[in-house]
Amino acid sequence: MPSPTFPLFATFSTLLLAFLTGCETVPGTGRSALNIMPENMMAQMGASSFAELKGQEKISANPKANAMLRRVGGKVATVAEPDFRDSKPNWEFVVFESADINAFALPGGKVGVYTGLLDKITLTDDELAIVVGHEVAHVTARHGNERLSQQLLAGAGGMALSAWMNNKDVHNKELYIAAYGAGVQYGVILPFSRDHESEADRIGLMYAARAGYDPRAALTVWKRMGDNSGTKPPEWLSTHPSEATRTARLTRLMPEALVEYTKTTGKTLSWP
Repeated sequence: MPSPTFPLFATFSTLLLAFLTGCETVPGTGRSALNIMPENMMAQMGASSFAELKGQEKISANPKANAMLRRVGGKVATVAEPDFRDSKPNWEFVVFESADINAFALPGGKVGVYTGLLDKITLTDDELAIVVGHEVAHVTARHGNERLSQQLLAGAGGMALSAWMNNKDVHNKELYIAAYGAGVQYGVILPFSRDHESEADRIGLMYAARAGYDPRAALTVWKRMGDNSGTKPPEWLSTHPSEATRTARLTRLMPEALVEYTKTTGKTLSWP
């Protein structure tokens, strides 16, 4: 029977190789990110998931909503494209009929916006540009790849721990594995998710400003999103930063975003 140290060694060798070969720099922030999946594979997965969603969900036939999303999405995507390190994405912006107040992005440039968000939150092009900029930023920062990479590495770590505990007391093994799972969830996955959201806020704010949209709309649109999101858990239990944290960060970034806006439009906006 193979020694439990062998799968442990093999697993940690895999983790080390992933760290050595998968590190990339996020454009717009300079943060080092671990992306071990080939990006073309992520784009294929995103396209497949988006096609499946379009077959399952009702696509809006509202010409005004579709024109608004295509207009704003196209401008934001254009200013974001220099941040792509390889092939440009096949951008697609779709409005889905749903009361959900939400939007999402998938690797490869697939962006969906629900009519609930357009009806209750984004009343202007400036406000929609903030939301779309945030989603486009998830794509350019390759957050989908990083989340999947984290999950794969967390799974590998769990397998290594389980192999190491093979000859241990069953009760102790269960406790160790449960503690590992909780540690990964609350110490790695959720904090990284909040970091991704904050990073997308920052990058997306600059995209909106460079596309000629008023970045000050971020402070109102995210507040309305927060007001309409219902009961929220404490920040450390959430995938998103709290409204107070988000507002404080956006306020600090606003002077920089207004400079980008002025470069594009030649106009100067008042602040604060």
